[in-house]
Parts: sequence; C-alpha cells; structure tokens
Amino acid sequence: MQFEIFIENSIAEDIGDYDITSMACVPLHAEGNAKLLVKDHGIIAGVKIAESIFKKIDHNLQMQINIPDGKKVKHGDIVFTVYGKAVSILQAERLVLNVMQRMSGIATKTKRYVNHLKGLKTKILDTRKTTPCNRIIEKQAVKIGGGKNHRMGLYDMILIKDNHVDFCGGIVNAIQAASKYLHDRKLDIKIEVEVRNFDELNQVLTFGGVDRIMLDNFNVENTRKAVELIDGRFETESSGGITIETIRQYAECGVDFISVGELTHNIRSLDLSLKAYF
Repeated sequence: MQFEIFIENSIAEDIGDYDITSMACVPLHAEGNAKLLVKDHGIIAGVKIAESIFKKIDHNLQMQINIPDGKKVKHGDIVFTVYGKAVSILQAERLVLNVMQRMSGIATKTKRYVNHLKGLKTKILDTRKTTPCNRIIEKQAVKIGGGKNHRMGLYDMILIKDNHVDFCGGIVNAIQAASKYLHDRKLDIKIEVEVRNFDELNQVLTFGGVDRIMLDNFNVENTRKAVELIDGRFETESSGGITIETIRQYAECGVDFISVGELTHNIRSLDLSLKAYF
C-alpha cells in the first residue's frame, strides 16, 4: 500500500493534469520501444517499482526485465526494455529514472558496507535519515543492497534517545515510562535505549527492561568493553560517526548491529538513461 501511495503521489507531482510536451509533439497512437541503459557501475535497484510505475501510467505497457534488483551492473548493460504507447513511456520516463538512480545509489553504497563485514555476525542497519516521502523506496534499496531496515518510523519501535532521557529526567525514568506505556496498552513492541557513556550503560544493565542497547559515539576500545559488560544479555548496536574505513573494527567488537545514516542521506545516484530505440 505504501508503494502504491508513493507512486500515485509521484505521478501527480510530475504529470499534473497532463504531459503537455508529449501530447503536443507525439501522435497519441504512436508506439515504440525504450531501454534502460546503465552508464555507471554498481548494484541495480528499483526495477520492480519501475514496472509498477509503467503499469500505473498505462497497464498496456509491456516490460522485459533483463537484470533484476540486487544484481551488479556495468556501463553498457540494458536492465530492461519497455514497449507500448510512446506518450505513456515518455510520461513515466523521469519518474522511473529518479527512483532507480537514487535506489541504485543507495543499494550500491549499502553493498560496499556489507562487503566490509564478510565473515562477521554484525548486520548493517539504516536510519530515519531519509528524504521526506521517499523513505519507503530508500529503505527498500537498503534491503536490496544487503542491509537491514531499522524501524520504519516513530510508530513501530520505541527508541529512547538522548533527548528523551534528558526530557524524562534520567535513563531509568525513561525506560520505566516506556515499559508502562506498552504494558497499559498491551502493545508488543521492542524497546531500544541509547547510552552515551558507561554510567548510563551500567544503569541499563542494572535495571533492564529493554531489548537492545545502542552504544552512541563509543570509540572502538570502549565498544569492546561495553560488549563484554553486556555479555549477550541484550542485543547491541553501534551508532555515530562510523565510516567505511572503521566499520569492520566496530563489528569485530561483537556488536549485533551497526546503524549507518550515510546509507540514505549521503549518496551518489547511479547514472542511468531511458533511451528510445527502433
């Protein structure tokens, strides 16, 4: 349903009442072919969504997929071809490219991070640092690249962060309040708490009441010490300032997850082009 809403809103944003250029220049009965040409290298993503976009604009458009989501691509590869009314193809062109270029950039970056953790148990997570109204496709791209999704929004997991702790008057107060909220409403939702130092960590270890502990801006040495203290009693997550150069060092400390905001908020789109051919 979220993908459908995204596609509908995106089409309305781009086309409005009609595509004036195509309607003015191209005969309505004209048919043609177009191909999705790769002009870069990386991981392709958004193929299935592109298919849905084409079908939403014109259910008679026919698409032949050559390379599915999640596969490596290189310059010159043809990901798919599409056939049907030329006006319909032109109306879908920019939206398909916008979606696939960004999704492929995210999937490519995610795959780079995932590859750095080969042989280790640690999983890469995304964050909520996404483009407004594009979160559904950006998080899908992370999955295509081999990463895992953290919470989708503020509604599907309790994540007690530093500001929550400060507004609540302490980390134990925040955990108690969150636990009571879930209990009173009979909600089965996980609780994660962010700790900034060993004092907060020790309070959480003493009190409990959470499913996962996020070690925020801990350096590698302190991360290792923290994981030893936690000793498997809770899931562990590292976050804050972790780069492609340092991520394996953090993973080798034994954390279960590493969240990386850069996966979605600082990416280079893959260069793709939709070209007519005869």
